[in-house]
Amino acid sequence: MINKRIYFIFLLLVGVLLASCSKDSDEPTTDPTDDQGTEQPTPEPDPEAIDLSAYDNGERVMMQAFYWDVEPRFEWWTNLTGKVAGWSDAGINRIWIPVATKGQSGGYSMGYDVSDYFDFGEFSQHGTIETRFGSRAELEELIQTAHDNDVEVIEDIVINHNSGGGLEYNPYRDKDTYTLFDEEHGNASGMFNRNYEDFYPNSVSNYDPGSLFYAETNLDHNRERVQDWLWKKDNSVAKYYQNVMGFDGWRFDYVLGYEPWVVKAWLDEVGGFSVVELWDGNADVLKNYVEETGSRAFDFASFYKLEEGLDRYEDLNSLTGSQLWQTYPDKSVTFTANHDTEKDSNEDNYIKRENKMKAYAYIMTHPGYPCVFYLDYEDSEFQDELKNLIAIHNSLATGETEVLYVDEDEYIMKRNGTGTNPGLILYISISNSTKRRAVSSNWNNITLMDYSGNSTYNPTSDENGAVTIEAPANGYSIWSITE
Repeated sequence: MINKRIYFIFLLLVGVLLASCSKDSDEPTTDPTDDQGTEQPTPEPDPEAIDLSAYDNGERVMMQAFYWDVEPRFEWWTNLTGKVAGWSDAGINRIWIPVATKGQSGGYSMGYDVSDYFDFGEFSQHGTIETRFGSRAELEELIQTAHDNDVEVIEDIVINHNSGGGLEYNPYRDKDTYTLFDEEHGNASGMFNRNYEDFYPNSVSNYDPGSLFYAETNLDHNRERVQDWLWKKDNSVAKYYQNVMGFDGWRFDYVLGYEPWVVKAWLDEVGGFSVVELWDGNADVLKNYVEETGSRAFDFASFYKLEEGLDRYEDLNSLTGSQLWQTYPDKSVTFTANHDTEKDSNEDNYIKRENKMKAYAYIMTHPGYPCVFYLDYEDSEFQDELKNLIAIHNSLATGETEVLYVDEDEYIMKRNGTGTNPGLILYISISNSTKRRAVSSNWNNITLMDYSGNSTYNPTSDENGAVTIEAPANGYSIWSITE
């Protein structure tokens, strides 16, 4: 009896062993049937993103490569030299640098109190040889490094007001004014020496055309001598900066301080990329200026619509208001922050941190030439997101623009793409909850994905292109096709 029991147990063990050995090691360990023996469907694979680099639309982004009172002093050019290659790889093709010459404040000057137009950090004056940003040699190294990485360098130009000259009697104001600029008085380079006759009022002009800064040292551009030194002569500011220093273009500071013909005359003489600081939120004022000068302009109209919609009124209907990019997309330089807005104590002149990325999503997907602010890009919480937005801008942000839906807390815009480029759909929401909305796309029977990475939802359009997309709470998404 015992032997039969042992023999039975032995046979049972052999059967179990043979059954386990007969199972292929690659066979799934889960049963593809449910409890009733019904075969279950194979899960759909996740959609694959398209290769954005295959859709290069030729568009790029500018970097404002400074902020107010940059630190450390005397090392800024070297700091930028170490970053420019990485910026180029990210899709940036121009850097806008601060006024590069000696100002009255010497080693503390941000350059806007311009004294010597030809001292790039090589003459001892105003208490320093180097500028706040470094030496001339370091600046030249930055420019060369930028050019080696296919990045243009845009110089900030202050031709409205001067500062840091010596006192002299001014008969047109019947008092002493700081209008004497020579080798001993704030102009050690000896180039473009000037006196009271070069400023308003003088023997040619009896009025100041409305400058709000340094009224007594507001350059008179009607004087032939001033024109010669600023842009006409072979060693003028414009031609020296372009031909000797290697600058590729200009950011004209405070153009409200002089007439538009000055910018046009400069550009007619030397050309180059140009953008003006015309601080006015009226799109028509900006439009008229670019028509009169041929220059690009910072799109302050767009900036204020973003500030109003995201911050001041919390109403995204503002985003459909009049902006320069709507009329002249090739003349609009869009932005969300600059050195002035970030130091301004007026809360209506800057976009709050919590809304910055929504604002960047707007300018990176709409027409215009976006400008990224240094402090935003170098912020560890923003950088990866900004790199992704730049990649989207340089690839999918192309074609006609169409607003699909807008209300107080939702804004949906479509770029129609061109040729084989599919374009995109931007969805911004300032609601406290996730939003979904049905829209009309250009894509039929295609699964979409959010290329911002803010949503994991993957809707599929129908045969007519209708599709429901979503935006995360108080955020944005950017939709396009998948493989």
